[in-house]
Amino acid sequence: MIETTDFRNAMSLLTGAVNVVTTSGASGRYGFTASAVCSVTDTPPTLLVCMNRASSSHMHFVDNKILTVNVLSAHHQHISKVFSSKMSAEERFEHGVWTALETGAPVLDDALVSFDCQIEQIQKVGTHTIFICRIVAIQQSQHNQGLVYFNRGYHHVGQTELEYT
Repeated sequence: MIETTDFRNAMSLLTGAVNVVTTSGASGRYGFTASAVCSVTDTPPTLLVCMNRASSSHMHFVDNKILTVNVLSAHHQHISKVFSSKMSAEERFEHGVWTALETGAPVLDDALVSFDCQIEQIQKVGTHTIFICRIVAIQQSQHNQGLVYFNRGYHHVGQTELEYT
């Protein structure tokens, strides 16, 4: 049997993009920081998002049936920390500039890329819920560096601007 601690330590070595996943609707406006996001298929364009069922905002994502995956740029480490903090939902959205696309879920204006989605399937697995999400709109920025999480720390990936003297 695999021990929980061994699994968590091993998973810390799996590099993942840092995302802020948001929702809005009759159940309210909420968001959380996630690295458990991946592509499922491009026909139709679909993402998979995992969320801990113990999260205080979990039921709001289930009720609203929409979400946006905002992939964070290198300069968004503070946004990641805000959306993984104990701040209220209202306080979290005071950080960053937020707009909306097709579904109305909050879109971080200068995210590396934002995937606006309808939740099509919900599957419970262990402590988490897997949302299968059909992408209905995409917004991409001009930023060229992403924020990733590896070995329990933030790192930047992508092109850097070279300075000439």
